[in-house]
Amino acid sequence: AIIAMAVNTDGRREIVGLHIGPSEAEPFWASFLKDLVRRGLKGVKLVISDAHEGLKAAIRRVIGATWQRCRVHFARNALAYVPRGQHAMVAAAIRQAFIQPDRKSAGETWRHVADQLRGRWPKLGALMDEAEEDVLAYMTFPSQHRVKLHSTNPLERLNKEVK
Repeated sequence: AIIAMAVNTDGRREIVGLHIGPSEAEPFWASFLKDLVRRGLKGVKLVISDAHEGLKAAIRRVIGATWQRCRVHFARNALAYVPRGQHAMVAAAIRQAFIQPDRKSAGETWRHVADQLRGRWPKLGALMDEAEEDVLAYMTFPSQHRVKLHSTNPLERLNKEVK
């Protein structure tokens, strides 16, 4: 099942769409998003997901919103580049960017952390370089909204209940 969850202007999460079908290809995602728009979805500023290329393309084409890579998915990907014994340290270092007060400070911290980690784990540094804009996209929103905008965890929890 594919479920779309939104955070409304009051900051509350709500289910805005549900569909059963294949979920990898861009035509499926485009059709799903067009259906949401047809049923009244508007004003979408940010879409948070894991890094499905088909979904990212459909978001750009159909609704033109900014795409946010789920921080939790990014962290899992990042930690795959370091030994298990270093996971806590690396995760804590990356989280430093997320506690910054604004996008500019978050980006500066992100790049500093990437440079520090690059010496030991060049592939992790490269991943961070590539992912900065996508992982920190939510930082341009008001701080009171960010807690609901950085991860797909609530949606994944709902998906587990549905399945």
